[in-house]
This record gives sequence, C-alpha cells and structure tokens, in this order.
Amino acid sequence: MEKFVVSARKYRPITFDTVVGQSHITTTLQNAIRTNHLAQAFLFCGPRGVGKTTCARILAKTINCQNLGEDISPCNECESCKSFNNNASFNIHELDAASNNSVEDIRNLTDQVRFPPQYGKYKVYIIDEVHMLSQAAFNAFLKTLEEPPSYAIFILATTEKHKILPTILSRCQIFDFNRIQIKDIADHLANVARKENIQADYQALELIAQKADGGLRDALSMFDLNVTFAAGNELTYKSVLDNLHILDYDYYFRMTDFLYKGDITGALLLYNDVLEKGFDGHQFVVGLNEHFRNLMVSKDPQTVKLLQVAESIQKRYLEQASNLPLGYILSSLSVGSHLDINYKAAKNQRLHVEIGLMKLSQIQNVLNLSELPAVVGEEKKKSNVTEIPAKPTQVMQSITNQPPAVNPVATYAPQATPSVTTQVRETPVFTPRPTVTPSKFKSTNIDLPVPGANEKPKQTESQPVFVAKEKSFTQEQLQRALYRFAEERNNATLEVMLKREFGLEGTLLKLRLDNQVQMDLLTQIKQDLATFLRQQLENSGIQIAAEIVETQIERRPYTAQEKFEYLANKNPALWDLKDKLGMELVF
Repeated sequence: MEKFVVSARKYRPITFDTVVGQSHITTTLQNAIRTNHLAQAFLFCGPRGVGKTTCARILAKTINCQNLGEDISPCNECESCKSFNNNASFNIHELDAASNNSVEDIRNLTDQVRFPPQYGKYKVYIIDEVHMLSQAAFNAFLKTLEEPPSYAIFILATTEKHKILPTILSRCQIFDFNRIQIKDIADHLANVARKENIQADYQALELIAQKADGGLRDALSMFDLNVTFAAGNELTYKSVLDNLHILDYDYYFRMTDFLYKGDITGALLLYNDVLEKGFDGHQFVVGLNEHFRNLMVSKDPQTVKLLQVAESIQKRYLEQASNLPLGYILSSLSVGSHLDINYKAAKNQRLHVEIGLMKLSQIQNVLNLSELPAVVGEEKKKSNVTEIPAKPTQVMQSITNQPPAVNPVATYAPQATPSVTTQVRETPVFTPRPTVTPSKFKSTNIDLPVPGANEKPKQTESQPVFVAKEKSFTQEQLQRALYRFAEERNNATLEVMLKREFGLEGTLLKLRLDNQVQMDLLTQIKQDLATFLRQQLENSGIQIAAEIVETQIERRPYTAQEKFEYLANKNPALWDLKDKLGMELVF
C-alpha cells in the first residue's frame, strides 16, 4: 500500500513562480537576488498557512543554486539543489523556536555560524515561530544578527510580529504576507483536483477557500478531508456543506425575504429548520448579521469589493440588495447586533432569537409609518366638518380638573357650548410648542406600535387652553403639593427627594438632591411635576431648579481611644487630670 502524502506537502511550492497569492513578496526577493542586494536578515510575518516558511526555503535553495538561470529559478540538478530536495543540505539549518527557545539553543546556533559552508555561497538559518524566544535568548541573538559573517543569512518567521523586540525588528528586512484571496485559493484547489483526477464543483472549492480564512494550508487540509468524505472522487457543493457543517447562504437569503415581507410564520419555520439540522442559534445570529453587513456594502458600487465571498454568491447579494432600502438594512443591523450581544445572557435563547426575528419582520411596517400623516390629511380634506376657532374669552373647563400627569398644550380649542365654558378675566397666553412635520420624519425604532391592516389612524383631539394665573401660595402649601405628587407616583426615591428640605425664591422651587441618580430621575419627571404644581397651586410661573448637595457624615467615636479623645477635646481638663495622677492610657 502506497503511503499517502497530504496535499499541503505534496503540492508545496518549490519555486517563486508557484507561490500562491504573494506576488509582492516573490517579486521583491527575485529582484534582490538578481541585483545582488540580499539583506543579512529577513523577517517573514503574517497569518498561518500563507507561505512564510515555504518562501524561506525557496529563498535558501535559490541563492545556493550553482546553475541559477535568468528567471531566478533553481536548476534542481546541481549538488546543492539535490541535497536540498533530499533534506540533506548542510547549508540550510532550521530551528523551531517554539521548542528551542532558551539561551543555550541560541548559543549553539551562533557557534555554528562561525563555520563557512562546505559548498555553495551561503549558510541560511531559518528560525520558525521566532516570537517564542525568551527575553534572554533574544538578547543573546542580537550581536550575531547585527554583524553576521558575509556567508550567513537569517530568515525569521512569525505569526505575531508585535511580540518581537524592536531591536530585533530594526536589524531585519520585514516582509508582511497577506491573507490569500478566495479566488486564488479556489484556483489552486482546482489545479490540485485536476492533477488528482477529482471531479470538483468550483462552488465547492470556493466554499472551502472561504472557510480557510486566507490560509492555503488549511484549505488543502480541508480539501483532503472532503475528498475522503465524498464518494467516487467527486466533490460537490452539498457534500462540502454537510462535511464542514456550514450553514448555506441560501438560508440567509430566504430568511431576509421572509423578514422584509413581514412573513413571521415563514421566518420561524425556517429558523426551526436550521436548529433541526444541528446548527447553533448563536452561530445563526452571527451569520445573519454578517449577511446584513454584506447587503449594506452591496448597496454602493465602491464598497462591493469588501465582499469576501465567491463570485456566484456576490451576484446574489447585489440582486437582493437592489430590492431592499438602505434604511431597512441599517435597522436590521441594529436589531441584530443587540440580539447577538444579549444572546448569552438570555435564559430561553431560542425564544430570544424568535423575538428578534419578529422585530425584524416588522421593521418595514414601522418605516412606512411616515406615510400615515399624509393619509390623515387627505381624509380631513374630504370630511364636511368645519372647525371654528374659539374666541379668546371662551375656554374649556379649568385644567385643574385634568389628571396630574397630563401636560396642557397651549392651543386654540373648538368653540364649546355655554354649559362647558368658563369666563375668566385673565388674558389667555398662547405659547404653542414647536412641532415636527410628521411627513418628513421617518422612525427606525422597531418598538413603536404598528397599526393593523384595518386600523385607521387616530385623529388628534383638541387640547384645553392653558390660562396664565398668578395666585400666591405659601411654603406649606407647596410642601403638601409635593407630598401628594410623591405619594401618587409611589416611588421610594422620589419620596426621599420631595419630602426633604427645599428652598423657595418667589416662584422658583430649589430642590436639594444627594446624587446623580436622583438628578436623572428628576429630569424624567420634571415637566410632570411642574404641571402638577401649577395646577394645584394655581400659579403658572412656578419653575423648578435642582442641585446636588454632598452631605458630610459626622464620624462618631467607636473605639475606646476615640471615645477618650472625643471627651478630652470637649473637656481639656481630662488631660490635666491624667497628667496630675500619672495615669497611663491603655487601649
């Protein structure tokens, strides 16, 4: 039985031309070899599986090739290339810093540097995972790295450049390896499948490439896994989905269609199907948020390049994004982010996700609320009811008959019959509040009530007229009004605030608060409190101000020594008595 060699080793690049997705690195290294501008030390950094160690080996093999061509490719026929291919080269030394990170390991390496190569031009030292070296090992390596012999070249490879000392970085030429693009990985996998006589669906290869997250080694490992899982050397899109346990994009596209149409039933049934297939609810929520993010970047041609998906999936995103308004997508992202944040804290996580889906399904209805005021205006035009403005001397019943929490609105009221009006001598003061035109305001709050299909918008009822009054009141009357307001609200914090000493300057009520919590509570109920006091005391000039007053708590004596010092400070004769009697205080 022939020994199986994994694809990551079998199809490992052996020349610069075969390196995938790192053309900026390979071009620079080839030009350095061609112009004889090789540095004494290189640092290759980047994510895992993108070709750092591979490029280091290719560089070491190329600079020692005795028959190097103009295309900067090893000949694979000279003594140096043959020994390298057989892993028997004495000019190339590899050190795994993850397991050899002590000072002694670095000293052994520096001792080897003193000996020149037996054949070839250079001795190359490849130190992988160099960030794992200890502080002392880095310091022992500094001198040799800065002034190595002319035949010595160091190539350091790491995935965490930020952990390397700045003194090491300053002595190296730094090459940053990029994550390999999905298309480049898929094309490379297609080439491997062709050499292995495997019938592979290109969409399946794109799915593997996306799952690899920019690492070619991970992609090749998943490719071998899926080939073993598939039957008859045929790699299909469905088999890759089942093997890698990936939630298909089709679920998110269908879910978005259900949510935009307001189909709660379809959305809940589709989510149940996802759970029955064994997928985690949090994984679905994260994927749904990523789906809305992809839809958002698909709305603008300049941001389409941010889509890290296959070309076939990218077309579907562009198609669905063209049918969705940007406001809906942004509101869905807001709801989805809160759904993701609170998922772990939810006791019933399935219900938590289902409630979130219900909110998402009502977003479009909430956005359409901005069109309702225009409809109301059309109905008013068609109606035969004529509103007659009231005369200034005719007002509705006194606002003292209204509940305390109602805020009077200064506006003209319809003309009422004599039985429900009251003649007053004061001239009414009308100060209408600024209003926002409803037709120009669009709300994206999904918690707003959504009218039903047969429900008609409610007409705004006329509010009573606010009449300015200047009746005088005493501090006791104000205190009783504050007590009544606190008792009606039934709030312990509010009772503490309003049932304490306050200041009164004319009609300005000055409340003294203890902390910011009370200040925040007062800010919420300040308008209602002012309205209540004006009604109860029949004075429209009442204003409310507040300030936080820090109370200093007097410390009482607790221990025996503190009690004695407290009494002695009040009566200094105790110190004289102690001195005259020659007493010693023992506490």
